[in-house]
Amino acid sequence: MTKKKLEQFRGILSERLHELVKQARESLGDLTEVKESYADMTDQASAEVDRNFLLRIKDRERKLILKMKEAIVRIDEGTFGVCEICGEEIDEERLKARPVTTQCIECKTEMEDQERRMEA
Repeated sequence: MTKKKLEQFRGILSERLHELVKQARESLGDLTEVKESYADMTDQASAEVDRNFLLRIKDRERKLILKMKEAIVRIDEGTFGVCEICGEEIDEERLKARPVTTQCIECKTEMEDQERRMEA
């Protein structure tokens, strides 16, 4: 992959990373606020469900932030865009759709097929 393309992906990753971190900081207050007391158990249960849902979303965002940082490191190391399984270049369209990917579509599809066979 050319240096120009790598820098484009670095820019995309850095921009998305910055936005995720910004959103995480803004919403951190929502999670650290003192819990409200609810007279009605249904309202309290609903609030807990909402809080748990928000925590699951934040955990997914945290994992995505880590993957983005790892992708930037791969750009620095010269391994970005190379499948970690077969060593072939990952299609640029796949990288545009999911710049944090570490596998080409063929290897990812094979891995998912194996997982489905193991579950069956």
